[in-house]
Amino acid sequence: MSETLPRCGPGLRLSSVRAIARLAITALFALQPVAAQEVAGLPCADVDKECAQQAMKHHAAGRIDTWRTMLSVPVAERIGPAPPYLVEYLNLDNILNGYPERPRAATLDAGLLADVRGAIADLPAAIWNLFGDRLVGVYFVDGLGGTGYTDYVFDAQGKPAKGFVVLDAAVLAGQRANAWATWKENTPFAPGAGYRLDARIEADDNDNRRNAIQYILLHELGHVLSIGADIHPLWNLSPKEIGSTARYPFFNLSWIVDREADKYRSRFDANFPQRTSTVYYFGAKLAAADMAATYASLKLTNFPSLYAATAPGDDFAESFASYVHVVLMQRPWQITIRHEGKPVASLRACWGEPRCAEKHKLLEQLVGRAS
Repeated sequence: MSETLPRCGPGLRLSSVRAIARLAITALFALQPVAAQEVAGLPCADVDKECAQQAMKHHAAGRIDTWRTMLSVPVAERIGPAPPYLVEYLNLDNILNGYPERPRAATLDAGLLADVRGAIADLPAAIWNLFGDRLVGVYFVDGLGGTGYTDYVFDAQGKPAKGFVVLDAAVLAGQRANAWATWKENTPFAPGAGYRLDARIEADDNDNRRNAIQYILLHELGHVLSIGADIHPLWNLSPKEIGSTARYPFFNLSWIVDREADKYRSRFDANFPQRTSTVYYFGAKLAAADMAATYASLKLTNFPSLYAATAPGDDFAESFASYVHVVLMQRPWQITIRHEGKPVASLRACWGEPRCAEKHKLLEQLVGRAS
């Protein structure tokens, strides 16, 4: 999963993890799409999706034995350029999904690495400590085709046991927190004269790259925290493959499985018609004039953000990131929509409001009131 554009890993996985990792760099930087280039040493030709799919099955990057050395060091030290087998895995995933980018290991700028380490150090210690047994590491590439990517690492029995996070160093290099959040939250809406949506996740004196990285990383860590925790169904399975959802209390607060249509539907769709047209990063389906009505509908749900309403995995990742950011770290989170310069709608974090009370309770049980 990615936000980050999460990317969920092999096999045309269309979960939010995969989507987040695909942060539409071309839109963010107004560049032309990158032409696909052959990468030396890959086991598959550049357009051979069938080969890529087979090569990703049981790939070294997805096997826990591959990461034993990494897992032997403290979690805070599992940060650095992506190792070769992970770079290969990412390239195969891009081939499989038809993305033109061909990732390569990043040469890390000292300032960026300091900001990443600082973003982690600023988290409540009890939160970061949750990931010692789940996170194999945070690794960096250039040319990912998105901001972030999270995927499973499987144990000897083939069950998801841990996860890795990949971030694109080049994309992160120029980000500030509020500008990044504003760009992201505008992507579901086509531009429209007179309409403006602003997102604020930091006070002016904290509006910097470190805190942009921190929020992006929190979302990805939410995906990692869900591994083995019975929070939502596995993101590498299609909805029709999911059995009983009784074991997923967080999922059941907001979602149902439509096995016939092979889709997840929210419990609020009857009163939230904009939800199924809410698409981040990949081409807006809503008009700018829909902004106020969309956020009015969102307030009738228990989703903490509009992005959370797009898929079960992102519902939890967004909820986790927002909960840690707002409740535990006492940071701002607000959406403001203006028409012709006048505020017409707004949304604040829902923690403490009745609509999100059950999710708040489950998050408290899961991560505690860390300080």
